[in-house]
Amino acid sequence: MKKVVAIGELLIDFVPQQKGCALDEVTHFERVAGGAPANVAAAVARLGGSAAMVSQVGEDAFGTHILKVLKGNGVDTSAVFRTNRANTGLAFVSLDATGNREFSFFRNPSADLFLDESQIKPELFADCAALHFCSVDLVDWPVRGAHRRAIALAREAGALVSFDPNVRLPLWDSPAECQATIRAFLPSADLVKLSDDEVEFVTGCADERVAAEQLLAGGCKLVLITRGANGSAVYTKTTEAFADTLSVPVTDTTGAGDSFIGSFLYQLTRDGVDADGLSALSQSQLAQYLRFSAQYASLTVQHKGAVMATLDQLKQAYPDCTE
Repeated sequence: MKKVVAIGELLIDFVPQQKGCALDEVTHFERVAGGAPANVAAAVARLGGSAAMVSQVGEDAFGTHILKVLKGNGVDTSAVFRTNRANTGLAFVSLDATGNREFSFFRNPSADLFLDESQIKPELFADCAALHFCSVDLVDWPVRGAHRRAIALAREAGALVSFDPNVRLPLWDSPAECQATIRAFLPSADLVKLSDDEVEFVTGCADERVAAEQLLAGGCKLVLITRGANGSAVYTKTTEAFADTLSVPVTDTTGAGDSFIGSFLYQLTRDGVDADGLSALSQSQLAQYLRFSAQYASLTVQHKGAVMATLDQLKQAYPDCTE
């Protein structure tokens, strides 16, 4: 199986021990290695696929912890660099009664922002099936150039490009800057994943289907939309499919979207689906992919932090899951 390469932020999530209170009321936190691209890479690797992470951490204990966790999950960290120019980023999280989150970020700057395009080498994309990135590290720092080079090299290697904007407005100077940057990178993506609360911000369309049609007309080949408790949807130029969310007790939604797209990319890679093959996927195959990813994400939300399950754990919870 070819590998999935993820590029972007690595940070520590401080997850609250209490639920149902504001961030300024939380008294105890638990340290959890995080960063959306890293969660995606971990999901692929935990399911039995091949995954690599491209990023940078500080020469501090938090960076060391993140590297240990990634390696422990089976993620290739040979392209995770270390720097003394800044510390590893931190994010403090609060959870409301339903498990939804509020963030406070400490990265002014953080080590990942100094990742430079000169550090992105062609050999990173040898035997690469997919490159996955988000918008958090598309801010105006050297790491933005690193993303552009990674996308170009992934294209040259024949890999499909996956983009989950994963909007985090507090990290941007303005919502308009965030929106403009995301829209500038959309044409680079073969697959775009959005949550339902990001659709209008990213595309300007409140209607999900119209938004998907707009993205597909712009060159994207597959649009994946997660709707929380209201299920998920996938659109291509030839078909569409839908799946329900599974009813499980929700502890924490951190990593839910990452586990969904990570498991979706795992399935594409497992089945050898390349960028051109996205448009040829049948409705039944897409529906099967959605159900697998819904099952996988349902395991993540039952834990604190972005805990990614193994394939064996998924089979134990859902014996009907399709490998």
